[in-house]
Amino acid sequence: MTTVRKPTLVVGQSGGATAVINASLVGVVAAAKESGRFGRVLGMRHGIEGLLRGDLVDVTDLGASTLDRLRETPSAALGTGRHKLAEGDLDRALDRLRGLDARAVVYIGGNDSADTTHRLHRHAAGAGYDLAAIAVPKTIDNDLPETDHCPGYGSIARFLANAVRDATYDTLASPQLHPVKFVEVMGRDAGWVPAAGVLGFGGEEADLAPLTLLPEHPPADLDAVLVEIAEVVRARGWAVVVVPETLRDAAGRHFGGADPEYVDAFGHPYHASPGAALTKAVTLGLGLRARYDKPGTFARMAMALVSPVDLAEAEAVGREAARLTAAGESDLMVTLDRVGDKPYRCVAGRAPLAAIANRVRPFPPAFVGADGRSVTAAFRDYALPLLGADPWARYARLDGRGRPVL
Repeated sequence: MTTVRKPTLVVGQSGGATAVINASLVGVVAAAKESGRFGRVLGMRHGIEGLLRGDLVDVTDLGASTLDRLRETPSAALGTGRHKLAEGDLDRALDRLRGLDARAVVYIGGNDSADTTHRLHRHAAGAGYDLAAIAVPKTIDNDLPETDHCPGYGSIARFLANAVRDATYDTLASPQLHPVKFVEVMGRDAGWVPAAGVLGFGGEEADLAPLTLLPEHPPADLDAVLVEIAEVVRARGWAVVVVPETLRDAAGRHFGGADPEYVDAFGHPYHASPGAALTKAVTLGLGLRARYDKPGTFARMAMALVSPVDLAEAEAVGREAARLTAAGESDLMVTLDRVGDKPYRCVAGRAPLAAIANRVRPFPPAFVGADGRSVTAAFRDYALPLLGADPWARYARLDGRGRPVL
């Protein structure tokens, strides 16, 4: 009797790692094994580069206890990367997949990873090779189209909502020393991440909400930013300003300087800190002492503040990706489709990769206040469920006579 060998599923992680990307990996591995379709699951080390180099690890038989621990481990257990496929890479990738008898690829990542998955599918189809290629959404930037939100965003939003709130209470204690504070956040060219810094200021703390500079509503120039800050300080006695790391003025000039410090393979420029530049400008231009906080990569790694909703959804989209490949589906990204608000509920859906690859979803106008520096109730209704239950502690505030404000 001849035994037919079951094919291989290859999985990889790409782009900036998050607190929940390993939960998606766990979902892929677990669902692939449960499907009975695949004989083994191989992990690419450092994304698509691992496939090209033949650097893969067998994750088929990871035990339940290891998967449980991996689910709650931040960063990318397989290693991540930002390699842009060249045309010659596609032939090499397909040769590697043939040699592994791989009939499925699941790639966990953002816009660029969707492009990689889409190109693998097209190249395999053009060569007549049966390959199911599915993308799993992952990005703190929350800027992928066709999905309600992206795994990774709920957790960085929960972190920043707490971080900006706490930074504000620090400023309240010493406005005579440092009346201006900038909080520089990640998030590329969409306003989803900086907007998250406002989420901790609801209800009785709404009067403490920061001035938020959104990429979609750039200031006219540096002088205009200084005028806005001076007005806030005049009204409050202090100012906390959330600044995206990619902040530009209306003419497209980067506040961190004209020349990027680095440009990655996908053409994404990385400039010097706009928070540092604005801190210096406030000191020199307004005569006010200023400082800036920059919660960098740990903002997207903070497992201690992970959103339980985000963690569960990250695993769910990984599971759905493995299910789709087992069913022979291809050239799709798993999506999160919101089907309820009270109570909040999302289900896994799908969208064609051609509608996602290299596309960016900006922060919607309906989520921006009339002043261009605040967020609306609609954004709070959208974002707060993603943070999970009880995302922050209740604080007390005293006035100048020691009487409770809160």
